[in-house]
Amino acid sequence: MNAVIGLSLIILFTLGVPIAVSILLASIIGIEFFTRFPLLMVPQQMFVGIDNFPLMAIPFFILAGNLMAAGGISQRLVDLAKSLVGGMQGGLAMTCVLTCMLFAAVSGSSVATTFAIGSILIPAMVAHDYPRPLAASIQASSAELGVLIPPSIPLILYGVSTDTSIGRLFIAGIGPGLLIGTALLVFLYVFCRLRGYGLRDREDRTSFPRAVRRAWAALLMPVVVIGGIYGGVFTPTEASAVAVFYALIVGGLVYRELTWRELLPILRKSVISTTTVMLIISAAALFSFLISRSGLPGEVAAWVTQVFDSPVTFLMAVNVMLLVVGMFVETSAAILVLAPIFTPIAIQYGIDPVHFGLIIVVNLALGMFTPPLGVNLFAACAVAKLSIEQLFPWLLRFVLVVLVCLIAITYMPWISLGLVDLLY
Repeated sequence: MNAVIGLSLIILFTLGVPIAVSILLASIIGIEFFTRFPLLMVPQQMFVGIDNFPLMAIPFFILAGNLMAAGGISQRLVDLAKSLVGGMQGGLAMTCVLTCMLFAAVSGSSVATTFAIGSILIPAMVAHDYPRPLAASIQASSAELGVLIPPSIPLILYGVSTDTSIGRLFIAGIGPGLLIGTALLVFLYVFCRLRGYGLRDREDRTSFPRAVRRAWAALLMPVVVIGGIYGGVFTPTEASAVAVFYALIVGGLVYRELTWRELLPILRKSVISTTTVMLIISAAALFSFLISRSGLPGEVAAWVTQVFDSPVTFLMAVNVMLLVVGMFVETSAAILVLAPIFTPIAIQYGIDPVHFGLIIVVNLALGMFTPPLGVNLFAACAVAKLSIEQLFPWLLRFVLVVLVCLIAITYMPWISLGLVDLLY
């Protein structure tokens, strides 16, 4: 049965069938031909998969991100980041990374980060004589920070699927997010100086005091959301609703750039994004139920423990596999299908499930801007009006930078767990 389901998935992916539909059809084939379960099991397990209170955070964080993009928060964060690093050669490219780090702290979505920040900074970088493919590559690689720095939708999914504390995962995401962000900043500084890019980046730079005055309300958002979670004021799920309320207040009353007329399109866009994610989650829940009943997780665990005799080799194999999976499979589906299988094995090797969760998410975040199916890649190309092939020569540099960070995160657990051990 497992072989037939796997083959069905590969065929459907190859034919270009959407991820959620592919998983759902492969599961139905398995139920219909290899089990005695009635097809009524399909909607039942799909409902069970999304009947989980922490998942309520996903639509709220998606809505909060869209409200921020329309409410003037994105532009003010860009101005603030540029006031910090814009005085250096390559400062505009570095502004992109820094802004994505700030925006990630309140949106939780890399795709939302790509559209919100890329629509401002990609044209700005092109106007300052950066090659358009380079500008799009910088944006696509920087936006992955949206799934690492809390709040993070993939970390929520990992926590739900493996019964791991979402609060601990959020704290653990700060270290890897800062590491990758800093590595990209250093790389861009050196790269721009060597290649002569960004010589005009000092133009149109806002002074730091003025940028802080304009962005203070936006900067308070992560303080309210993250501070409320770790101060015990509200749960991560409740924090997502607070983020929506705060984005409405700031965009509508403080900055006055969010109008009633814009709310309906924002809500429509958020509903479509939420529906897509939830369909993937429900289909993956059915798939996971079927796989668990087939005994595959136990077989995989037995095989892994025989082949890999140490945590070092196990983590190396997991990294290679996840890098390949991340290139072809949507992040949410990959987490929901693979995390319940491999996390118990990681625990057997003495690997902390929180640390392992960050390894999974960083791997899949790398897949978000690698061909052929990286979602950030598609989003950046849409904003820059380029084909993916035009980005290939530029992307390799950024992939290598993040790969080095991934190796450090994998084999230096304190990068993820240092703050967790300090606060818990």
